Amino acid sequence: MTQLRHDWRLDEVENLFSMPFNDLLFKSHTIHRDNFDPNYVQVSSLLNIKTGACPEDCSYCSQSSKYDTGLEREKLMEVDAVLKQAQEAKDKGATRFCMGAAWRNPTDKSLDKVIPMIQGVKAMGMETCVTLGMLSQQQAFALKEAGLDYYNHNIDTSEENYSNVITTRSFQDRLDTLESVQNADIHVCSGGILGLGEGQTDRASMLRSLANLAQHPDSVPLNLLVPIPGTPFEAIEPPTESEFVRTIAVARIMMPKSVVRLSAGRTEMGEAMQALCFFAGANSIFYGEQLLTTDNPDTDTDQMLFEKLGINRQPLNTH
Repeated sequence: MTQLRHDWRLDEVENLFSMPFNDLLFKSHTIHRDNFDPNYVQVSSLLNIKTGACPEDCSYCSQSSKYDTGLEREKLMEVDAVLKQAQEAKDKGATRFCMGAAWRNPTDKSLDKVIPMIQGVKAMGMETCVTLGMLSQQQAFALKEAGLDYYNHNIDTSEENYSNVITTRSFQDRLDTLESVQNADIHVCSGGILGLGEGQTDRASMLRSLANLAQHPDSVPLNLLVPIPGTPFEAIEPPTESEFVRTIAVARIMMPKSVVRLSAGRTEMGEAMQALCFFAGANSIFYGEQLLTTDNPDTDTDQMLFEKLGINRQPLNTH
């Protein structure tokens, strides 16, 4: 039986990162195989329900009002339009539908408009997920009552590197929202982005923060930064392919029962790199041509990749 730990020391995590690559992948794949069918991948779809004009200054984000990225500001989508997209995603094989709004934190009035979207997606038999920024405890309870399954709130990077990326909120603000979500008995979806000027110690620290939560996140999305022209990080140096795969592997070892999602940046990854990520412990992807404002492989491309690798989509969980 897999032992779940919440007491990782930074030096222990750094030692995992420093293992010979083959040894690390053997270890992570063994743990992956002990907890999951290695030939099944869960498929999620992501829709931007409100674009742009976010007051945060996240240095990587096209939706920040602080940077000129050429993104048009758009109002919150109508419920019917959202549900139409959700049905299309389900028809293409997605089992979870995630809705994202560019807010620092939603007002109660805004939340009232999102709740019918959650209820509508839930009624289709899909898992529901939203990412709306920081939440109060009462808002988290309201989302639970609406039937929300997952709340996404990434910690992005290490606590040590955080202020180099974002200054309009603190790392602790992120953790407080995750605590409110867990208190409301909503599944937590939280991970980070590689390519934010961090080093290996930062990646170790980020994963340590996630693994040492009172409960491991149910989903851990790991993103490869897609540099956006007009943002401070438009010319930042990306991690190497082996550094990214190492991070997937260490996440799998530290959070053995969590679903590790290969998220943004897959258009920059070849077949071999994605195959290595699945071997290392990734068992979820985002499906569809758009992730909020960045490109993603189309569903036909992903289906071809799955066929080549002998990977099956996780069937719809109608709970």
